[in-house]
Amino acid sequence: MLIVPEREIAGLISASDCFTAVEQVFASMAKKSAYNFPVIREAIGHADALYGFKSGFDRESLALGLKSGGFWPNNMAKGLTNHQSTVFLFDADTGKCRAVVGGNLLTALRTAAASAVSIKYLARPDARVLGMVGAGHQSTFQLRAALDQRPFEKVVGWNLHPDALDRLAKVAAERDAPFEAVDLDTLGGQADVVITITSSFAPILKATQIRPGTHLACMGTDTKGKQEVEAELFAAVTAFTDEIAQSVTIGEAQHAVAKGLISADDIVEIGAVINGDHPGRTSAEEITLFDGTGVGLQDLAVASATVDLAVRKGVTVDVDL
Repeated sequence: MLIVPEREIAGLISASDCFTAVEQVFASMAKKSAYNFPVIREAIGHADALYGFKSGFDRESLALGLKSGGFWPNNMAKGLTNHQSTVFLFDADTGKCRAVVGGNLLTALRTAAASAVSIKYLARPDARVLGMVGAGHQSTFQLRAALDQRPFEKVVGWNLHPDALDRLAKVAAERDAPFEAVDLDTLGGQADVVITITSSFAPILKATQIRPGTHLACMGTDTKGKQEVEAELFAAVTAFTDEIAQSVTIGEAQHAVAKGLISADDIVEIGAVINGDHPGRTSAEEITLFDGTGVGLQDLAVASATVDLAVRKGVTVDVDL
């Protein structure tokens, strides 16, 4: 069994590698060649933590396994990231554990890759202003990945605690993109693409704040009860997602579904657009939304790519179980 420690991940896999892996697995999901198993996610009643498992199998790449981990909100005070996870990969032919891979950085990279895939396929080609809602740890990965997809000329940002926006301003400066802290009305009025990446349990963006032609990538809602945009906004868009079953149960769509504003049939898998089976955006005025719930197959895809790179570079630890 191979072990790829967390400390090695940054030197192995790039954001571009993750983008390719996620794009491919979304396409495989839409072809029904890959499928996710039911998600387990629970509050454990200790340390205010959420813990769970995401798993699946891709018949094309033969990626089989699971990610185990969750969210520990008090970790920052301990010098640790709040999200902690590990990916376990298994040999599809024998069932033996093939590899154990540190999953913290990979989770951040694969989440950013998913929103970047949605921007590639759904945002207007002439999108020039990027709006960021949320300035937590994940936000910098989101911003870097988005800036790779369009020649954005300006970044506008909002966060509940404005001081945290400095981290986004630094990333924007690295890419020579002016950054401005704004209120939500201004953000919606200027942005061609909006990424929401918060842990909110109440809607932040309203339908009246989003102008025609906007693409939204809602990346923070991955648990029952979480919500970043009001249900009426979700009902007014053309909606896409990574996996429909998750979108309507633990994703952003859950609230519009609960109100009877939409059904699962109103949501399209992003993989269908990648494969050319759905046109995606059909007009410059259309508002598109990608509900990024985060699926286990994303983790398996990027972890598998990481293991291959680690083997080539000789940085794995081999242990005999």
